[in-house]
Amino acid sequence: MLNFLNFRALAVTVVFGVLAGMASTSIASPIVRIDGSSTVYPITEAVAEDFQIAKRGAIRVTVGISGTGGGFKKFCRDEIDIVNASRPIKPIEMERCKKAGIQFIEMPIAFDALTVTVNPRNTWSDTLTVADLKKIWEPAAQGKITKWNQINPDWPDKDIKLYGPGADSGTFDYFTEAVVGKTKSSRGDFTAAEDDNVLVQGVASDMYALGYFGFAYYIENQKKIRAVAVDNGEGGIIPSAEAVKDATYQPLSRPLFIYVKEKSTEKPEVKEFVNFFMNNGPALVAEVKFFPLPSKAYSMNIEHLNQKKVGTVFLNESEVGITIEEVLSREAHL
Repeated sequence: MLNFLNFRALAVTVVFGVLAGMASTSIASPIVRIDGSSTVYPITEAVAEDFQIAKRGAIRVTVGISGTGGGFKKFCRDEIDIVNASRPIKPIEMERCKKAGIQFIEMPIAFDALTVTVNPRNTWSDTLTVADLKKIWEPAAQGKITKWNQINPDWPDKDIKLYGPGADSGTFDYFTEAVVGKTKSSRGDFTAAEDDNVLVQGVASDMYALGYFGFAYYIENQKKIRAVAVDNGEGGIIPSAEAVKDATYQPLSRPLFIYVKEKSTEKPEVKEFVNFFMNNGPALVAEVKFFPLPSKAYSMNIEHLNQKKVGTVFLNESEVGITIEEVLSREAHL
């Protein structure tokens, strides 16, 4: 995983080695089951590690990576308590859950700056416009737009090696909506992976590569890859905390979520974990290189948990260019 997760995992291994004897009883520890987005994974994994330490091994938390879409499939099959999501739930997923009798509480937990990256040896493409990105990634580009000089004649006559998330990824959904204009509308001849570390390594190993993934995976690997400024018509903007907060990094700023199964909140271990998440989330979100929401957002999530406010405030599958303020105002009208 990411470098910071390797460090945290080592610390947790040591602590749980000490606590192993204390936690071993004839009664199995209750488990909170989580799956979904690889982008949200570092946040939830950090929270899970600290929670398990705080509980001295009395509650276990498992966190999988099957992509946002894969996570919602498990969620609507009643296999997990919480789904990590890098986009809002889709109407088709809501219908699937409804048929299974599953209701959910939607909780925004952070903001991300979806980051377009190239190899550090790439000295020509410091900035890409949204139109450039569309020209590269739209379905019509497959087999036709294959070289850098087809984007700009001054750039190398070399093949572009493309890396991006797989079709079950919320990042894939959001990027295609933001750049191409339609969710899941993309060329198919690129290296796809649900694990963002695979994408990072692909870009890092090829001078002519281009890829996209969440900001945390870029910032933890910035010695191996380089972020490209994205120009949405007002000049190129490099992703940063400031650009996310002032809504200048558009259209690739997006909220991240967890969705909590309403009936799982009746289990003390799940409710305790979610409360711990919201109380400790801002610091841990920043620690793993994402952008925390204002504290009001986390307190509102706790209110919604206690009141069991179910449903979504997002009417579209992927809403592009939304700000923190808009997220907060919508929460207030759940």
